[in-house]
Amino acid sequence: MLTVEKISCRYRAVSALRGVSVTVGAGDFVALVGANGAGKTTLLRAVSGLTPPFEGTIRFDGRRIDTLSPADIVRAGIAQSPEERKIWPTLSVEEHLRLGAFSRRDAAGIRDDITRIHAIFPRLAERRKQLAGTLSGGEQQMVAIGRALMSRPRLLLLDEPSLGLAPLMVAQVIDTIRAIHRDGTAILMVEQNATVALQHATRAYVLENGSVAKEGLATDLMRDPDVKRAYLGGSFAKAEATAT
Repeated sequence: MLTVEKISCRYRAVSALRGVSVTVGAGDFVALVGANGAGKTTLLRAVSGLTPPFEGTIRFDGRRIDTLSPADIVRAGIAQSPEERKIWPTLSVEEHLRLGAFSRRDAAGIRDDITRIHAIFPRLAERRKQLAGTLSGGEQQMVAIGRALMSRPRLLLLDEPSLGLAPLMVAQVIDTIRAIHRDGTAILMVEQNATVALQHATRAYVLENGSVAKEGLATDLMRDPDVKRAYLGGSFAKAEATAT
């Protein structure tokens, strides 16, 4: 489905990605983990067309997309829920969902999908006329994910979906992401909380200083001593103890 091949990106003179290759197959749930500044968000921005690579290629369903506009990439079947949600405070929940369908002209289908998003996130149905700026952080995350789903993506990019959320809300958001994945949408997720990411993804990549340091099955990376030491730490040890 998605093939990122040896891409390099930079911001002015600062190199953010160096020869990074990543693949996401149909039905995959792939996590990107790593420290702040490792290049995770830049990789999602490259796939979305917001930070085009100056080297390498990005293909989706065999079609090269690294030369397309962000809007055309959405039309191709990729949508992103960005870091920190990027909510417009003075727009309502429903207006955000309709913005997510900007590339569509099927009014009846858009109405049906709003109903579908309300079924996924019942709280958004209750607050559909409420201004997004008055919502809690967890509710805003629901809006951001729902907005991305309104374009009917086959690949959903998620950037730090647990950022700033209370533990109970993190569990709820992750459960929803897993349900979206089970329904057939491929997931590429950036997540600072490596324990959360590796517990739920099928495959994962570890980025360090703009390069892929490790890749493989998420279950294998959870057992990798270097990954455990650098990214899992005490929270993972506590989770293991609780499980046993």
